Amino acid sequence: MNRTFKIFRSCVGAASQVFLGAAAFSVPALLPATPALAAPSADAAQLSQAVEALRAISTMKANFVQTDRNGQSLTGELTLMRPGKIRFQYEKSAQMLIVSDGKALTMIDYSVKQVQRWPISNSPLGALLDPKRDVAKYGSVKQTGNPNVVSIEVRDRSHPEYGVITLIFTRKASAPGGLELTYWVSLDSQNKRTTISLSNQRYGVPVSDNDFRWNDPRPRTRR
Repeated sequence: MNRTFKIFRSCVGAASQVFLGAAAFSVPALLPATPALAAPSADAAQLSQAVEALRAISTMKANFVQTDRNGQSLTGELTLMRPGKIRFQYEKSAQMLIVSDGKALTMIDYSVKQVQRWPISNSPLGALLDPKRDVAKYGSVKQTGNPNVVSIEVRDRSHPEYGVITLIFTRKASAPGGLELTYWVSLDSQNKRTTISLSNQRYGVPVSDNDFRWNDPRPRTRR
């Protein structure tokens, strides 16, 4: 298994978990405390807005940078079509591709002609892709100390093997629902952290089922 294959496993593997660095989004100690009775209402409003923002995305394309805990990065383009379809088109040197057809995530490593698949529900990306994953039910707001940044952690505590995903949104009037998904951060079962940062998000762009097809590099077995 090559280096890029290992890097991606830490992002969307079956046992992946999400980690949000406390230093990046901790609430400053000098901020006035939020009244205890006001917090649940405010959190519920933020969670509802984030859920609606996700549901408002029909198609999206964006550039991405994937960075592991050692600072090694890969770039590429993400294509999303709801419900359930996503494509990570990595830079040519990576020789790999990640595709979801709505049912499973398929990871293709062309350098070693290897293919692996996971059910969407077993990946932290299920929060984005799986229409059965109830973000409102399993999501919780994590305070960032910045009114323009919304952090939502999605965790099914009855199924820890599904992993956890923390989605980071920034407020943007032109984005669906007024929130733009800007990145997520994952921590797998071996404490390997990976960050996916998005930029140049384009919504409502032409996307078809053909964008989620892939060429199988495995040799065909002759009969």
